[in-house]
Amino acid sequence: MSFQQGLSGLNASSKALDVVGNNVANSSTVGFKSSSGHFADVYAASLSGSGASQVGIGTSLSSVFQQFTQGNITTTNNSLDVAINGGGFFKVTRDNIIAYTRNGQFHADNQGYIINDQNYRLMGYVATATGQIVPSEPAEIRIDTSNIAPQATGAALGGNAEMVVNLDSSKEVPSVSPFNYNNPLTYTFSTAQTVYDTLGVDHNITYYFVKTATAGEWDVYATLDGANPEQMDSLTFDTNGQLTSTQPVALPTTWAVSTGAATPLGSGQPNWNLDFTGSTSYSGDSTVNSQYQGGYAQGALSSISIGPDGIVLGNYSNGQTKNLAQIVLTTFPNSNGLINLGNNLYQATSTSGEGLDGAPGAGSRGVLQSAAVEESNVDLTAELVNMITLQRNYQANAQSIKTQDQIMQTLVNLR
Repeated sequence: MSFQQGLSGLNASSKALDVVGNNVANSSTVGFKSSSGHFADVYAASLSGSGASQVGIGTSLSSVFQQFTQGNITTTNNSLDVAINGGGFFKVTRDNIIAYTRNGQFHADNQGYIINDQNYRLMGYVATATGQIVPSEPAEIRIDTSNIAPQATGAALGGNAEMVVNLDSSKEVPSVSPFNYNNPLTYTFSTAQTVYDTLGVDHNITYYFVKTATAGEWDVYATLDGANPEQMDSLTFDTNGQLTSTQPVALPTTWAVSTGAATPLGSGQPNWNLDFTGSTSYSGDSTVNSQYQGGYAQGALSSISIGPDGIVLGNYSNGQTKNLAQIVLTTFPNSNGLINLGNNLYQATSTSGEGLDGAPGAGSRGVLQSAAVEESNVDLTAELVNMITLQRNYQANAQSIKTQDQIMQTLVNLR
């Protein structure tokens, strides 16, 4: 029986060395999870049950478990490389086959899909045309490279233009009247603002502020693209320099924009107002403290970035951003029940349980780091020590077989 025990020990040590060798070989494989062999002792069946004198007949490989512990995070120069810091797997698909991986080395193909080196496409929640992320059944993420549409100043999402100014209360009333935008002696202060029509064509509106003889009152005039002067409502300030007139102020409705646009600025005229809320009239330089108009020209996709929450964000040449998709992470009740397909890919089984998709950071799912990858979690020092230990185990089991052989030879040689 010692031969069988020694042989089982040799097999066990050999298989354990296989596990260690595989770990060492993949110490530089991105997203690799180290394995450990679990072994069990073997006893012969007995009709009388167990007994104090029962001797085992060796060992056997019970199972090989992967250690899904966190690997170190290393930065890269590829914005599509993504590392998971915490639990979960990327969900990928190819030819209607769903797989899971911790390897976040992704890039874009010629169709705009985010893929790995095996051409599996990354999956997630695809954004709507307006950039809204609506959690639903994960789909293949495809980068939309089309230009972002322009937004006219005053559109629903843009709202009224805003401007906060300080108008110097110590200034004298202009000595020349009436107002003439070509004559600086007829106004006290001026400033300009760029606005956009529905085709993204930019226009310049210049505002002129004229201090009046009435205490705390300033008349406001405006020109569109350097012409068409019109008077707007007046601004009124109290003795503390605080704005008291009703806001927002309506822009002139007689302006028409001549740019060839079918419906510039909404319907050929500015359809928004200017809000001066927060403006003051203190003694001091007249200045613009802040302004906002909400419109922008069309823009081309210049780069993409991925946030910790998995949102793939498009950055455009006009300074705007737009949500394109959100990467999902999948968790399993029993990660060791996954089938290893090679290439750092896994497939779900009944043992692993059904995968649960969700946004990064939700529940037990980790967060993502863009332009980074998760290194292998193999501890080379520990593996080399294990290798030495297993080598000693192999030698000891071989020695037990040699000793049994010598005993058998002694018995054979009896006369």
